[in-house]
Amino acid sequence: MKLRDLPSVDELLRDERLASEPHELVVAAARTALERARVEIGEGRDPGPIVDAVVAELGRVRRPSLRRVLNATGVLVHTNLGRAPLADAAIARVVEVGRGYSNLEYDLERGQRGSRQDHLAGLLVRLTGAEAALVVNNNAAAVLLALAALAEGREVVVSRGELIEIGDGFRIPDVLARSGARLVEVGTTNRTRASDYEKAIAPDTALVLRVHQSNFRVVGFSERPQLAELADVARRHELPLVDDLGSGSLGRIGDEPTPAESLRAGADLVCFSGDKLLGGPQAGVVVGRVDLVERLRRHPLQRALRADKLTLAALEGTLALDPTERDAVPVLRMLHEPIEKVRARAERLAGLVGGEVEDTVARVGGGALPLAELPSAACAIEEGLAEPLRAGEPPVVALVRDGRTLLDCRTLTDAEIEEVAVAVLAARG
Repeated sequence: MKLRDLPSVDELLRDERLASEPHELVVAAARTALERARVEIGEGRDPGPIVDAVVAELGRVRRPSLRRVLNATGVLVHTNLGRAPLADAAIARVVEVGRGYSNLEYDLERGQRGSRQDHLAGLLVRLTGAEAALVVNNNAAAVLLALAALAEGREVVVSRGELIEIGDGFRIPDVLARSGARLVEVGTTNRTRASDYEKAIAPDTALVLRVHQSNFRVVGFSERPQLAELADVARRHELPLVDDLGSGSLGRIGDEPTPAESLRAGADLVCFSGDKLLGGPQAGVVVGRVDLVERLRRHPLQRALRADKLTLAALEGTLALDPTERDAVPVLRMLHEPIEKVRARAERLAGLVGGEVEDTVARVGGGALPLAELPSAACAIEEGLAEPLRAGEPPVVALVRDGRTLLDCRTLTDAEIEEVAVAVLAARG
């Protein structure tokens, strides 16, 4: 085909397959298809039937941008893939609350305006042993709100070894500086003692901040005070201690502390995420002393950072689950599933697609348990299939290593194996 052989936009619009399409939409699709055809002709390739290309472009435009993806990477809490998949109970609550009206900010008993914070406060208090609780839209927002409400214009003492980068170039010091507080760094990158905090406290100090090293670990010649030691320092100076836990597991997992443990050790406020080891939606939770939580709730920034009704519904559905029932929370199921079951899925997938089973290591991801290595098993197929798998429906995201595409089966469910197999066969076709 030559450039002069390309049809005009008007010619394409007269095709019966496009005649009933919305005019502006089909014109834009036709122009895109024609431009792509010009490039292909210039590269010496045949663009094929242009009308087919326009129909395909219309389908691409209409396809939702935010889509379901099959995670075959072996990273359980994959930030780029939406972090924690929700439990069935959480999804059911979202559907129930989202399909109509709700009592989001309405007190049904008194028949007047209520607070959206009331719906989860009691549940969080019971689960953590705190006096009060508050929910915002993510954990960075929770810490930001705590500093804005308690330390605006004043000093916050924090260890240099805890001023971390949390992803996509965002750094804790930059985020927290927006609160209006002034960070006072103490200690060194690898060694900070309780005495360093003690020496830094001055008349203008508003609080002591501890940031859990959830997405990294410092090993070797290192030192870090226990939370109880910091609590003693803060208590002697009548300052609140804010503990940013990050991952937010309600039950003990590896070396990740729980909010309840942090409060018992003496923290006055504890902040943690809803969509990491808790296994719920993106949210930031603050639990602790009732007077401090109330100051956060009354701060103007709280309205800008508050969670919406669907987030609250999903979080309520997650928190209501029995934490000992690990199979009910997808992240916990994947985390604790025996390797024998994971390998059985890999063998089944390999049998369906003609791949090979390869032992591998899965990761928790999402800034939690950075040193944890989970034994896993993958189905290894051709390296060249990674890209067409991502372009399929549903897309399958895998790991490419040593010249092969690895489909890690720790992050795939039993029900998804058939879908992945179909996707692999389609990618080969």
